[in-house]
Amino acid sequence: MASSSSSLKAISTFTTTPSQTPPPSSLSKASLVSFLNTTTSSPISLKLSHSFSPSHLRSNDSTLSLLVTNALKTAESSSLSSSNLTKSPSSDPKPTILVSEKLGEAGLEVLRAFGNLECVYNLTPEELCLKISACDALIVRSGTKVTREVFEASKGRLKVVGRAGVGIDNVDLQAATEFGCLVVNAPTANTIAAAEHGIALLTSMARNVAQADASMKAGLWKRNKYVGVSLVGKTLAVMGFGKVGSEVARRAKGLGMHVIAHDPYAPADRARAIGVDLVSFDQAISTADFVSLHMPLTPTTAKVFNDDTFSKMKKGVRIINVARGGVIDEDALVRALDSGVVAQAALDVFTEEPPSKESKLVQHENVTVTPHLGASTKEAQEGVAIEIAEAVVGALQGELSATAVNAPMVPPEVMSELSPYVVLAEKLGKLAVQLVAGGSGITSVRVVYKSARDPDDLDTRLLRAMITKGIFEPISTSFINLVNADFVAKQKGLRISEEKVTVDSSPEFPVDSIQVHISNVDSKFASSVSENGSISIEGKVKYGEPHLTCLGSFGVDVSLEGNLILCRQVDQPGMIGKVGNILGTQNVNVSFMSVGRTILKKAIMAIGVDEEPSKETLTKIGDVSAIEEFVFLKL
Repeated sequence: MASSSSSLKAISTFTTTPSQTPPPSSLSKASLVSFLNTTTSSPISLKLSHSFSPSHLRSNDSTLSLLVTNALKTAESSSLSSSNLTKSPSSDPKPTILVSEKLGEAGLEVLRAFGNLECVYNLTPEELCLKISACDALIVRSGTKVTREVFEASKGRLKVVGRAGVGIDNVDLQAATEFGCLVVNAPTANTIAAAEHGIALLTSMARNVAQADASMKAGLWKRNKYVGVSLVGKTLAVMGFGKVGSEVARRAKGLGMHVIAHDPYAPADRARAIGVDLVSFDQAISTADFVSLHMPLTPTTAKVFNDDTFSKMKKGVRIINVARGGVIDEDALVRALDSGVVAQAALDVFTEEPPSKESKLVQHENVTVTPHLGASTKEAQEGVAIEIAEAVVGALQGELSATAVNAPMVPPEVMSELSPYVVLAEKLGKLAVQLVAGGSGITSVRVVYKSARDPDDLDTRLLRAMITKGIFEPISTSFINLVNADFVAKQKGLRISEEKVTVDSSPEFPVDSIQVHISNVDSKFASSVSENGSISIEGKVKYGEPHLTCLGSFGVDVSLEGNLILCRQVDQPGMIGKVGNILGTQNVNVSFMSVGRTILKKAIMAIGVDEEPSKETLTKIGDVSAIEEFVFLKL
C-alpha cells in the first residue's frame, strides 16, 4: 500500500454485533434524515421519531413541537370520509395496525396486545389507499402491493410496513424511505420449512413419486417405467450456502450423500463443521449428480443457469430449485431436459408465478413441480407471524430492527458531510469483493480511515455500513444499511475491524482516504495483493467523485464509475493503443484509460468501459503477449 506521512493515533476494533447500533434516543437530534438504500447519496426527507414511548416527549426538548406536529398529521385523515373504509380519528393513544392478508393467530395476539388491530383482507388498491390514512402500521404478505400511492395516501402517518416473509418485491422501498416509513421483513422463520421442501423434492424426484402417483390414478401399473436412482454415495452440489442451503446440506449428509457447496462468501470453517467442501462454481456444477439451488435472485445470478452452464454439467444431472425462479433460464432448461443433459428437475419456483398453463417446463414429463410451497407449513407460518409481529411492534416503539430493509437514521449534518465518502465506501466494498477468487470465504475485513481530524470526531458507522453493503448486497437479497449492516455481517461470519489514522491533510474534509484489506483469501488479480498477503485497495474523493488511488503495491488514479478492466502489463510503448483497438473493433466505448507504474517495469492499466465486453473481447485482451493478467469489474 502506498505510504503517507501518518501516525496511528487510535485503533478501534469493531466486532460485528447487532447491539452496537445505538438506539434512536442516543442520537443528538430528533429530526433525522433517512439514508436511502441506493448507490447514490441523494437525500432525503426528514424523518421524525416514530416511537410511541412517552419518554421521547420531554418537556425541555426543543423539537417537541415537530413531534407533536407529526402526530397531529393523523387528523388530516378525517377528511377522507367518502368511504366506510376510513376510520375516524380516535383519542386512543394506541397505534392502529392493519393486516391486509391472513396471518397466524400467534402473531395476531402479539399485535392485539400492543395496539388496535384491524384485519381487512382482499382490499383493492383504491380501498387500501383510503384505509391507510388512519393506520400507523401495515402488515402484508406477497399479494398486497404497497405502492408509492399508498405512502402518499398515508400522509405521513404510516410508520412501518411489515412483510410476512423474505421477499419485499411488492413494497416500493424508495417511496417508503422518502416518506420516512420503515420496512421490515421476517427472513428466518421459514428456513427449516424451505430446507425440508428441498429434500422432499430431491427424494420424490429421484424415485419418480409424482409421475408414478399420476400413472396409478390413471389406472396404469408401470413399475418398469419408474425405476429411480439411489441417493447414497451421490454428489449433491448446494449452490448458495446460506441458512436454507446449509440446512439442506445437513439433511443430505444424513441420507448418505457427498455434499459440496458453492458460495464465495460463506466461511469455509462453517462448511467444514458439517462436512461440506466449498468449491468453485464450475467445479460444483461439473462434478455433481444433483444440484440444489439456494441462491438469491440478483443481477449477478439472473439466469445464471443457462445453456452454457448446463453444457458443463454431467450428463444425467438432476436439478432442484426452491430459491428463486429467475436464476434459471427456463427455455434453456427445457432444451437441456430434451437433450438428456438434465435427466430431471424438481421446481417450486418460477420466473413468472403462476406460470402459464401451456408452460413447456411445467408440462415436461421429467419435471416435478409444486406451487411455491417452500414456506408452507403450519409451523413456518406461525413462526413468520410471530417474527413479523415482533418486528413491527419494536419499530412502533422506536427500536432499530435487525430485519429492517431500509431507512436507517443519521443526523443530517453527518450525512451531508459524509455523502461523497458514502459512495466511495460502497464502491470500494464492491471492488474488493470482486477481486476475491471463487471458493474463498471472506471472514475478516480491515478498514483504515485516514483523516486530519481527531479519531473521536469521525463517526464511521455509515461508512462501515456502506462497505458491508458493497461486499454483500450484489450477491444477496439483503438490503444492507445502517440499521442491519452489522447484523448481516455477523450472521455471515464476517468480522470487520476499523483503524483511524491521523494524517497531515486538511481538517476541512472528514476523510482523506479509505483503505479496505481482505485477509486469508485468494485473489483473481494477483497485483491486488499487498506485501502482507491481503487484498488491499485504497480510495479517495477527488472533485466530489470516488477514485481508486492504490491497488496492492501499485499507485493508480482511477475513477470508480461504470465498469472497469484492470490489466497488469510489461511497461512498454503501444499498450494503450493495442487494448484500445481491441475494444474499438468490438464497439465497446472507452470512457478513460490510465496507467500506474512500479520500479520493476510493470504497470497497471485501468480502462473504464460503458458496457460489459463480451467473453471474446476479454479473451483477446488477455491474449496480448505483454499483458500478464487482467480482471473485469462491475462498479
